[in-house]
Amino acid sequence: MTNEELTQLAKLYYVDGLTQEDLAKKFSLSRAKVGRLLKRAQDEGIVEIRVRHHPQATQALEDELTSRFGIDRAIISVDHKDQDKQRELLAGLVASYLDRILTDGSIVAVGMGRNVSSISHHAVSSTQRQCSFVCAIGGSYRGGEAMNADHISRRLALRFGGDSETLYAPALVSDPAMCKALLENETVRQSLSKAQRAHIALVGVGDILEDSNMVRMGWFTQAEIAEAKRSGAVGDIMGYDFIDIHGRPATTLMQDRVVGLSLPDLERIPNVIAIASEHTKATAILGALRTGVIDTLATTEAIAQTVLSLEQATRGMDVARV
Repeated sequence: MTNEELTQLAKLYYVDGLTQEDLAKKFSLSRAKVGRLLKRAQDEGIVEIRVRHHPQATQALEDELTSRFGIDRAIISVDHKDQDKQRELLAGLVASYLDRILTDGSIVAVGMGRNVSSISHHAVSSTQRQCSFVCAIGGSYRGGEAMNADHISRRLALRFGGDSETLYAPALVSDPAMCKALLENETVRQSLSKAQRAHIALVGVGDILEDSNMVRMGWFTQAEIAEAKRSGAVGDIMGYDFIDIHGRPATTLMQDRVVGLSLPDLERIPNVIAIASEHTKATAILGALRTGVIDTLATTEAIAQTVLSLEQATRGMDVARV
């Protein structure tokens, strides 16, 4: 059976509702052969099975998140003990959400990280659009595809339709003066200007760990991360906008060294989608939500419940500091 025929068989079964017996008659195959072909369609990525909560099961949790933090929506995945599977489950839900809201002319500013990258791997759409996916941060030769917005943007354009635009600059530079010079470069400025006009932004939320991807990639040293923690930083948005638990910018040694969109830039984008699937990021997510730049939070049920508990526990602290 050709790939086109396999795709047609899968569509008839999963979309049109034909039974395996119907397909056996239609394609002159045995039911056992049909079953093997449907399994092959899954293995080869033609079909993706996505499991989500029943809408009523998480409605109260989503309502609580939108009410407490003033966000527009929450996307909540089921919990899974395997971290890679957890990331895939959440990425599939975000990809489905994008498939519903993307239209011709949509501009999407694309961040980096494993959660954002996973969306591009799990996006499945039957509609090709004329979208534009533009890098919201520069690139790095370290860290692989997941840590390069350019690779992610290209895959998203391939899956949803449209084009991608590279930000021709390194993500990290050695000092603020060099960063300032790059931001004033015409080529860099044009790409970032387009990212600033985006309708949607896909960003990750990071935690402050001495063994984080940023340290392994050589972006920041363990000493710099430790100093950031001492300054009150609990996480970052898009890899470098470090924040404290109250959503305020945290002063760090890493400040003004990354070429990409800033928190004020994100604040002007209508739909900033923040994705985080790791249980270690609950405190970072709370800080990110309190910045006011996030419109859509995508996370797991357990993490969402932890964030709400943390918000309740630290609410008095926040008031006391204001």
